[in-house]
Amino acid sequence: MSLFGSTYKTHSDEELMSRVVRGDKRAFDTLYTRYSAALMRYFHRMLWRDKEKAEDFVQDFFMKIIKQPDSFDAKRKFTTWMYSVAHNMCKNEYRKMEIRKPVEFESVTNVMIAEHGDNFGKRIDRKAFMNSLSAELEKLDENHRTVFVLRFEENLSVREIGDIMDISEGTVKSRIFYTLRKLSGKLKQYSPHEKMEQ
Repeated sequence: MSLFGSTYKTHSDEELMSRVVRGDKRAFDTLYTRYSAALMRYFHRMLWRDKEKAEDFVQDFFMKIIKQPDSFDAKRKFTTWMYSVAHNMCKNEYRKMEIRKPVEFESVTNVMIAEHGDNFGKRIDRKAFMNSLSAELEKLDENHRTVFVLRFEENLSVREIGDIMDISEGTVKSRIFYTLRKLSGKLKQYSPHEKMEQ
């Protein structure tokens, strides 16, 4: 079925990319709308929560699609290819920076306890938990942080993560296990109903 005269929203990523390769601007715009927010979230997490840098990387990613649309491997799922490219962009940035920026984090937990007492509400406790989780993720090396973000924030499968990072599924599982164990130890002051997988 031709995309002409119909909404592009109903078509798969791979169909849209095949149109982009042929110069279809509407197909590109649809992909941008569909994934720019997810990429922004990913780059923001992986690039030291630097919003401006993350925005630049999102634009750079889509510029790559415009300039080299045939770089897309039609045999792969679009999202797997997308995160592979994004992952490599981050790796290149890490090499360029050489030394990661120090983590800048003021624990909100102590502030919350001081203001509300030990039994502060679930909403506030969850906010403190998520802030602390973000700080601990920043301290992880890039490989362990990447598997966590892709698995629990982007909801990708172990197989997809393996394809993106070019590692075995066993290695992905091992890194996930290590990361969860490490984070659990660092965040053990929080109540057990606060699950990192959520």
